[in-house]
Amino acid sequence: MAYHTSIYLFLFLPAVLLAYQLTPEKVRWVTLVLSGYIFFWSISGKLVLYLIGTTLVTHYIGVWISSVKLECKIAVSEAPGEERNQIKKQYKRREKMILAGGIILLLSALLYLKYYNFFAQNVNRVLETAGSEFALQAKVLILPIGISFYTLQAIGYMVDVYWGKINGLEQPPGKIALFLGFFPQIMEGPISMYSQTADRLWEGNPLKGENLSKGSVRILWGLFKKMIIADRLFILVQAVFEHYENYHGVMIAVAAVAYTVQLYMEFSGCMDIIIGSGRMFGVVLPENFCQPFASRNAAEFWRRWHITLGVWFKTYIFYPVSVSVLVKKWNKFGKAHLGKYITKLGVSAFCLFPVWLCNGLWHGAKWSYIFYGMYYFTILLAGIALEPVRMKTVRLLHLNEQAFYYRTMQIMKTWVIIFTGELFFRANGLRAGVRMFRSMFQNFEVQRLWDGTLLNLGLDKADYMAILIGCIVVAVVGIIKEKNLLEEGMGKLHLPVRWAIYYALILAIIIFGAYGIGYQQVDMIYAGF
Repeated sequence: MAYHTSIYLFLFLPAVLLAYQLTPEKVRWVTLVLSGYIFFWSISGKLVLYLIGTTLVTHYIGVWISSVKLECKIAVSEAPGEERNQIKKQYKRREKMILAGGIILLLSALLYLKYYNFFAQNVNRVLETAGSEFALQAKVLILPIGISFYTLQAIGYMVDVYWGKINGLEQPPGKIALFLGFFPQIMEGPISMYSQTADRLWEGNPLKGENLSKGSVRILWGLFKKMIIADRLFILVQAVFEHYENYHGVMIAVAAVAYTVQLYMEFSGCMDIIIGSGRMFGVVLPENFCQPFASRNAAEFWRRWHITLGVWFKTYIFYPVSVSVLVKKWNKFGKAHLGKYITKLGVSAFCLFPVWLCNGLWHGAKWSYIFYGMYYFTILLAGIALEPVRMKTVRLLHLNEQAFYYRTMQIMKTWVIIFTGELFFRANGLRAGVRMFRSMFQNFEVQRLWDGTLLNLGLDKADYMAILIGCIVVAVVGIIKEKNLLEEGMGKLHLPVRWAIYYALILAIIIFGAYGIGYQQVDMIYAGF
């Protein structure tokens, strides 16, 4: 029951909305929790026990940490002044041990289910090379949907309790169950912090016409991007990436660009459906995209692409590492012996490396994903290292950084970085990615773009026209959003004009959507992560 399917849009979502509205306000959270578990069970069956188990562990760890904090407060208030710091340190150690135990418990399930076979495969290769006959056995492991997403939310909650942002003693288990199991978020996020959504979900406010209307339009926009553009491009991408040895030059470049566009339209389209679904209940879920292709460098791109994942890594990995003892010692040593530039570069490397290693591993158990994380680690670190050179060049040549030509050059450079990264990300393994990258520079015959080769990839001229027009529409809407004119502009339009736009969206999806005979139903990409 994916978010773009008719069973979700015309049966499950309306049924939940109706049941929610008919339920008394104080217990509407129960309706949402049960709906989340039913949704989870419809896809992963009895593996819903993983979600329930994660909820119980998260609640218990939160209560335990907050209890220790309360004990510490009482103990400190009753102790002599000279003993208070020592007591605080003792209780802080207990809190750290409890938090570490909770994180290890949650990550153990994720790591075992998601990475055991990858680990076993690579260990066996090493053992085989060393001449050993011992080998770890591969196992058939079924991964619950959304485990990567709700595990991060659970860890974020526990850390926030540890940091004192949340009092775990005041959070009912049902509220945590709702936070982790809200059905629109289960499969693909966005990854929320407890403070962003938990209270609004728990309030059980009645449905409102404005929320239903705005949520419906957002869902339609998501369907437009996925069904008209992403699902068509899937055919081309599948044809080239699955048989990459038959292609080279410009066709590999086309496939890299096509996959990047497919991934964006697919993921952001699903986010639109998810955020629209949440909006219907009056819940404002965090945005996951903000016109990423308008980015002027790789760092800005990751502030605009999969925003909630980036925020999670920044909050719970980058920040703790940046204030760690190791970084403080490096700072002290570097400033004394190496100078500001090398010190800053070292700190950046220390803090960025775990973030991008985790980013690669989070996406899945493949060397190509790890390479993808290290690729952006290298790009971002190089950007920091070369920033003084760039600034000197700008001053020396009297370049206007706000000029159209300069911004365009930066955006185009960023596109090259993005397309190259996604080529390796989508390739069937790291070796395949390297071979595709190499072959892109062999026999780069531009005429392939108009000599009919593109028509041999499963799409006809009408398909390409639908993709092109769809991309233009999305780009125009993106430009309007970039100028913060979308919500305001739509509100100022006359009612007939607004409804004309809504009907145009509906008709475009019905007429040009990739579904029915001749089209394969395409699974959501990020649901697999």
